[in-house]
Amino acid sequence: MTQAELRLCSLLLQEHFGEIVEKVGNSLLRTGPRPLRLLVGDTGLLVDQVKKALCVLIQHNLVRYEVQPRGSVEYEARSERILRILRYPRYIYTAKTLYGDPGELLVEELLLHGHLPMSSVVARVADRLTETMEDGKTMDYVEVSSTFARLADTHFIQRCPIVPDIPRSAKAPPPAAPALAIAEKDMYIVPRLSLVGKGKRRHSCDEEEEGEHKAKRQKQEGASSETPPDDGIYWQVNLERFHQHFRDQALVSAVASRTDQTSSEVVRTMLRMSEVTTASGASHTQPLSSNEIFRSLPAGYNIGKQVLDQYLALLADDPLEFVGKSGDSGGGTYTVKVTRGPRASWTPLSPFPHPSLIPPLPHRFGSRCARIFRLLLRKKHLEQKQVEDFAMIPAKEAKDMLYRMLSENLVSLQEIPKTPDHAPSRTFYLYTVNVMAAARMLLHRCYKSVANLMERRQHEMRENKRLLEKSQRVEAILASMQATGAEAAQLHEVEEMITGPERQQLETLKRNVNKIDASENQVDETIFVLESFIESTTKRP
Repeated sequence: MTQAELRLCSLLLQEHFGEIVEKVGNSLLRTGPRPLRLLVGDTGLLVDQVKKALCVLIQHNLVRYEVQPRGSVEYEARSERILRILRYPRYIYTAKTLYGDPGELLVEELLLHGHLPMSSVVARVADRLTETMEDGKTMDYVEVSSTFARLADTHFIQRCPIVPDIPRSAKAPPPAAPALAIAEKDMYIVPRLSLVGKGKRRHSCDEEEEGEHKAKRQKQEGASSETPPDDGIYWQVNLERFHQHFRDQALVSAVASRTDQTSSEVVRTMLRMSEVTTASGASHTQPLSSNEIFRSLPAGYNIGKQVLDQYLALLADDPLEFVGKSGDSGGGTYTVKVTRGPRASWTPLSPFPHPSLIPPLPHRFGSRCARIFRLLLRKKHLEQKQVEDFAMIPAKEAKDMLYRMLSENLVSLQEIPKTPDHAPSRTFYLYTVNVMAAARMLLHRCYKSVANLMERRQHEMRENKRLLEKSQRVEAILASMQATGAEAAQLHEVEEMITGPERQQLETLKRNVNKIDASENQVDETIFVLESFIESTTKRP
C-alpha cells in the first residue's frame, strides 16, 4: 500500500467516522492483520474504545475478521473498500437517476448505516420523503417498498451474510467469532413483508421531549417493543453492481464516439438485458440472439430487423471488438466484450485507459509531450530520430521532452544490442510506453490529488469556523421565529446580525467548497477508469 493511499484512507476515516475510528483503522492499515490485544497497545486507546471502533468498521464492511487456528481473532482493514467512500456521492446520484428520490434515499441510508433491515430503511426513507412534501401529503410505505424491491431485482442492493444454522453438540465450545455465509441464490430475495403505514413528520420540540420521557418510562418499566418481521435479515449496497453500471456507461459512450447513436443504443440494450446475469468480473456478457435484442429495443428506435442485423455485423467486425459473434442460432448470437483484447487495448478510442492517460499530459508537460506520448502509443517502439521526424519537433526539444517523461516513468527506454558487448554505437535505443506502469503512476497521483483536495477543504472550514457557527445560530433562530409566526420586521432584524462582508465571505467559502467537491468527483472518475483498466489487464490470461 502506497503512502498516498494510506494518507487518503486516513483522511476518509477521520472525516466520516471521527478520530478514534481513524486511529484504529490507520493502525490496521499500517501493520496489517492484528489481534485486539496488539491493536489496543498500538493505538493507546481504551479496550472499549477499540472494540466500538472495530464494531463501526465491521458494520460498514471496512474491516474483516478471521479466526486463527489457535483460536485468536485477527482484524484486517480493507483499504480498497475504504477508498470506495470517495465514490459514495456517485452511487447516490446514480440511484436517483435510475429510481428517483426513493431510490436515492434508500441507497443513502444503507451507505450511511452500513447495513439495515428492510423494514427499518423503508420507514426511515418514508419519513424523510414526507418531510419534504406539502402539508397534508405523506409517503406510503408501499411505494418505498416497491423501489426497494426493484433495487434488489437489479442487484444494486443485496443481503448481508448471516450465521448459518449448523447444529452443534452441547459439549462443543462456541467459536471465537461467527462465520458468516449466504447462498448466492438468496442474496437478492426480498422478504414478503406487509409494510403498511405512511411517513411521519417530526414533532415540535415539546412533543419530542414528551415522547423521549415516555420512551424512557416504558424502558424503565420493562416494556419491550415488537420484534420486526424481518429481524436478522440485513441489506447492504452492492458496490460491484454500481461499478458494473459505470463500466457499461463508459462502453456505451465509447461506441457512440466510435460509430453513431443507434449503435450505442444497440449495445446499451444488450448490456441492460444481461446486467443481472453477467458476473462483475466476466470478460463478456451472456450470449443474446438477434431476435431477443430486436424485441428488447426501446420503442422510440424504429429500426427493422434487417437494419439491426447490419448494425450487429458492423459492431462485430470492428477492430475494437466491442461486440463479438458467438453463434448463428436465433438470427445470430452476440456478446458485448467487457474487457478489450490485446489489439484493442492499445487503441486510443478504447474506453480504458488511454483517454485518461493523455489529458493530464498537456497540463503538466505541454501539448508537444502529449503529441509524442500519443505517437508512441500508436507506433509502439520508436528511436529518438523517428520521434523527431514523426512528431515534427526539433531534435533538442524532442530530446528534452523524452527525458522529462522518462524521469516521470511515463515512457521507458529499451536497449536492443547488435553485439553482446552492448556498445552504444552498436545498440538500438527504442522509446516505448509501458501502459500499465503509466496507469499506476497516474493512479498514485490521483490519490495524492484527492488527499490534497480534502485537506484544503478542511483548512477552509477551520479558517471560517467562527463564521459558520454564527451563521448556523442565526439560521436556527430564524427557523424557530418562523415556526412561532414572528413578524417580517423581527426576522429582518435577526438576519442583519450577519453583516454584508460576512455574507460575502460565506458566499466565497461556499463557492470554494463546491469547487473542491466537484474536483474530487472528477478525479474519482479518473480513478475508476484507471482501476478498471488495471484490474481487467491483471486478470487477462
